[in-house]
Amino acid sequence: MLPNIGAPELIVILIIALIVLGPGKLPDVAASLGKSVREFRKAATDISDAARIDTPPAAPTVTPGPAAAAPPAADATAPANALSGAAEPNTLKADDPKLS
Repeated sequence: MLPNIGAPELIVILIIALIVLGPGKLPDVAASLGKSVREFRKAATDISDAARIDTPPAAPTVTPGPAAAAPPAADATAPANALSGAAEPNTLKADDPKLS
C-alpha cells in the first residue's frame, strides 16, 4: 500500500503526529485508527465472501469401458439380405457331402 516506507520515515511520521496531537491524545487516535482499519478489513472480507459464487462440485465423469462400448456398425460390404434379416438361401456345392 505504501511502498518504500522504512524505519526512518516511520519515525519522522510518528514525531510529527506527536507534535501535532500531543502526548495525551496520541494513544486515542492510534486506537481509533486501528479500530477503523479492522472494520475496513472485516467489511472487505464480507463483501468478497458474498460475491464469491459457490458452484457445486462437478459430477465424476465415467468413461465407458470395453463392455459398455457401442455395438459395431453394420458392414457396408455385407450382402443386402444379411442386413435386412432375411435368411441366406442354402446353396450346395458339388463336393458337399450332403449331396450324396
